[in-house]
Amino acid sequence: MTDATLARRIDLWGVVALGLGTAVGVSIFSAIAPAAKVAGPAMLFSALLAALPMYLIAVSYAFLGSACPASGASFVWPARFLHPTWGFCIGWARIVANVGAIVVLALVLVRYASMLVPLPTKPTMLGVLALALVANLFGVHIATRVQKVLLVGMLLLFAVFVLWGGASAVDPARLQPLFPHGLHGMVAATPLLMGLFFGIEAATEAGAEVTDSRRTIPLGIALSIGSATLLYLAVGFVALGVLGGDALGASDAPILDAAKGFMGPWATPLVVLAAVLSIGKSLNALFAMFSRSLYAMGTTGMLPSALGRVHPRWQTPHVALFAVFLLGCAGLLLPMELTFLFLAVNIPNLLKYGSICFAAARVVERHPELYDAAAFKPGRRRMRIAAYGGAVSAFLLIFVGIETDGRPYVLLLVWMLVGLVFLQTRRLTPGA
Repeated sequence: MTDATLARRIDLWGVVALGLGTAVGVSIFSAIAPAAKVAGPAMLFSALLAALPMYLIAVSYAFLGSACPASGASFVWPARFLHPTWGFCIGWARIVANVGAIVVLALVLVRYASMLVPLPTKPTMLGVLALALVANLFGVHIATRVQKVLLVGMLLLFAVFVLWGGASAVDPARLQPLFPHGLHGMVAATPLLMGLFFGIEAATEAGAEVTDSRRTIPLGIALSIGSATLLYLAVGFVALGVLGGDALGASDAPILDAAKGFMGPWATPLVVLAAVLSIGKSLNALFAMFSRSLYAMGTTGMLPSALGRVHPRWQTPHVALFAVFLLGCAGLLLPMELTFLFLAVNIPNLLKYGSICFAAARVVERHPELYDAAAFKPGRRRMRIAAYGGAVSAFLLIFVGIETDGRPYVLLLVWMLVGLVFLQTRRLTPGA
């Protein structure tokens, strides 16, 4: 199958919904508390610092998305512009990352929903995965429509939180001292907030299904990362202004505890609904991204070719989508520890980001015809600086969590060795 068999039904707001919808998920409900504990109110500056590497990385995605859009871009671009085996390694590592992300999203969604109604954890997680499969199976236009509805609902609820809290409960005195732990605290909190921006490039994974992709993808990425930055700063400012740095840092549910300070009995249902909508749309977008990666690897023969099939009526990679669902079910056997799961997700994602940035630099240096054809193309020198800067940032951040929990690093190393053996076996097997 080729990309032409996939329907082009993702418009600009679909690109924004996929990018913003993927990024604004679990992290906003969990990461701001440990960041506030380390940095205090300076956490707001930490969020801006955390955004800088992602802005550099986003430039590479926008450039490549406008130069050569493709479904399964995180595999296709490194395979084409770096080396086919390296492209396989990125796609293979992201299987673990995506399974871990699916488990994290489903687990946290169920935990929030259980605040309102007691729910059995794993059976409910299985039901959530089935809903995500259905939303994506019958057409990408259905998946993006669901994404837009969930995104609008989430943004409305966050707007209520920001406007209500900002008007009635924020006390600027609680933002003092601004740097209680000095500049060191502000810098130390930055890695904790990197996850706030992961997934902003989501629509590039379905690049062949985006209408006028060469122009739509760069604009959609810019709108997504800009909107996410403003949203995080607004929510963080209100949470700090209501609770103060110490109380926010000690909270297990920072958004909910801040909302209780001015919403009273309305806080729990509104924040739980916001969390369910936010996490649900991230899960929906992840199904779309993950399936396109498997689809692209199936079409090239690096994974079984059945994954490259497209349903003749729905025009979706239906076999890849069922594979995502089954892998998510297998992920329910992983340890339900968020630190372990977050690292298992972040390491391959950072590896992917660094590789995409290197691929962008390679296109600038060795493929002038693609550079000239790109709708978004900063000057060659600026593009190379952004690409290499994003790559170095991503690779350095890979090692930040190694002292926190070494198990995900061991798991990924073993998984990569298994993948290389699998790839070599397929190459030596006739007709594979």
